[in-house]
Amino acid sequence: MARITTTSERLKTLMAARNMKQVDIINAAKPFCEKFKTRLEKNDLSQYVSGKVEPGNDKLILLGHALNVSELWLMGFDVPIERETPIANVGNERLTEFIDLFKLLTPAEQDIIILQIKGILSGRR
Repeated sequence: MARITTTSERLKTLMAARNMKQVDIINAAKPFCEKFKTRLEKNDLSQYVSGKVEPGNDKLILLGHALNVSELWLMGFDVPIERETPIANVGNERLTEFIDLFKLLTPAEQDIIILQIKGILSGRR
C-alpha cells in the first residue's frame, strides 16, 4: 500500500468537494471530540490543512469519523475513501474504537497486539 499524497492535500480535496470550510470540519468533529475525549482546536486543523503538521493517530480517527472517510485514505494512501464498518461491530463502540485504532498499526504492530490478546485469553483457561 503506497502513500500517494498528504493529509493536507486530502483535507483540501474534501473541503473543495463538499464546499466546507475549516470551521465546518471543527463543528462536524465536536460530537466525536466528546466521544473520543480528544480536542481538535482551530489551530490544529489549520496546521493540518497547511501541511505544517501531520495529525497523530487520535486526530486522524477523529477526522475520519467527522468526515466519514477512511483514516488510511485521509493519510494519503491509495485506498478507497469509504469507511469500513463491519456489520458485527455496529452498535459496539469499544469494538469500533479498537478496529479504528488497529487499522492504523503496521502489520508487525498488529501481530504484537494479536499475540497479546491470545496471551490474555490463554491465561483465563
